[in-house]
Amino acid sequence: MQSRAIFIDRLGPPERLEERAFELPDPGPGEVHLKVLAAGVNFADLMMRIGLYGTVPPRPFSPGFEVAGQVERCGEGVTGFAVGDRVVAMKRFGGYARDVIVPVKQIFPWPGSLSPAEAAAIPVVFLTAWVCLFRSGACRARERLLVLGAGGGVGTAAVQLGVSAGLTVFGTAGNEAKRDFVRDKLGATACFNSRGDWETPLRRELSGNTIDIALDPVGGEATAACRRLLGPLGRLVVYGLSEAAPGKRKNWLRAAWAWLRTPRFHPIDLIQPNIGISGVHLLHLGANEGVLRDGYQEMLPGFCNGDLFPVLDRTFSLSAAGAAAAHHYLHDRKNLGKVVLIRDEE
Repeated sequence: MQSRAIFIDRLGPPERLEERAFELPDPGPGEVHLKVLAAGVNFADLMMRIGLYGTVPPRPFSPGFEVAGQVERCGEGVTGFAVGDRVVAMKRFGGYARDVIVPVKQIFPWPGSLSPAEAAAIPVVFLTAWVCLFRSGACRARERLLVLGAGGGVGTAAVQLGVSAGLTVFGTAGNEAKRDFVRDKLGATACFNSRGDWETPLRRELSGNTIDIALDPVGGEATAACRRLLGPLGRLVVYGLSEAAPGKRKNWLRAAWAWLRTPRFHPIDLIQPNIGISGVHLLHLGANEGVLRDGYQEMLPGFCNGDLFPVLDRTFSLSAAGAAAAHHYLHDRKNLGKVVLIRDEE
């Protein structure tokens, strides 16, 4: 069966994305064929396109970790899903497509009455935030949480989850509208300007207290600031290095500078201050991948009753031109929450 997808063939600016036909295989045992209604766009997709993402297939390949779609065909042995069902799914790659083949273990129930774009905006950001907070971060009610990039996709999810779990949440974001949204709409106690010195006003807000959990997708000096703010038994969870990719093309000098500015921690250095540091990457959970289903099932009632909600900024068409525009939008840090590609007829 012929379908179409958006591929990365050459590294470079967003215009390098190309739409091509490809041969879609039949679903094998334990797999389903989904007609893609919407596909989430993540900062990792940009890192792949400029050549700064560590684990990618040989080019040409299609980016995209998450889709919302309709079951078109089921492979042998598939139970729990039927043709016509709407579901959301996570993929390792290949989500920027009109059709995908997905193992059943990577499929999740459609969240309530959400639109395709809203449903596609959930899996990566909410599951990343959930793993960071409740597994790596082991958060507890009444602790103090710092979310860097609180106006982004994972950030808006983490603030909601933190507030719902009874944490006192602080954030950083790049413009006033984002900071107001994080504070007034998502329930953060305060949100500071990520483009300036946010550590000093945060210390004033803390009034001598420290941070218990810090979520860091930035790297560089921001990681050092998070480390300084942690108190005894504090946990720093790192899940990105956006400081390495400020532009739309690969810049090895800037990437190396971000890498060098990010602190290195010797295990012995963690003992006296009683702190912990961990990293999260959803694609490398291996045998523990089942934790994602646990997290999704735990959050699903919140999506259905509106207590948790995807913050959807903009949608673009599921085409090469639409994907390029979406990548430009994310590179310019314009997004408040998620950016999603939607099928033309949607």
